Amino acid sequence: MSNPSSSSSSSPPPSSSPPEHVSKADCLFCKIRDGQIPATIVYRDERVLAFKDIGPKAPLHQLVIPLDHIETLAEAAPAHEALLGHMMLTAAQLARDAGHGDKGFRVVMNSGVGAGQTVFHLHLHILAGRSFGWPPG
Repeated sequence: MSNPSSSSSSSPPPSSSPPEHVSKADCLFCKIRDGQIPATIVYRDERVLAFKDIGPKAPLHQLVIPLDHIETLAEAAPAHEALLGHMMLTAAQLARDAGHGDKGFRVVMNSGVGAGQTVFHLHLHILAGRSFGWPPG
């Protein structure tokens, strides 16, 4: 997959060592990011990681997470604006790459217990390959 938001002027130079990322010791997604828990990785760049959901709710069900640990969308700050946009563009590119760009796909982000968030590391769900009703949930 090509980097959906790459630009020659804003790309950091390649590094021989991986950058340090904000982590939480007991976070499942931080452990996946760090290779401590196996996952089927579909994309990674300097800001995000995408992998297949282990309990898929659609034929295509992938997750896009920021490499830095942010617990919920409610905790995101103005400084995260570019990261959040990058997550959305990455999700769209992954859906297109999987053949669902013209067929339709859903992107979902739950924020907090009341919305159904079960892993407290900000993440997008990319769902496609079946019909979805409205309203969701």
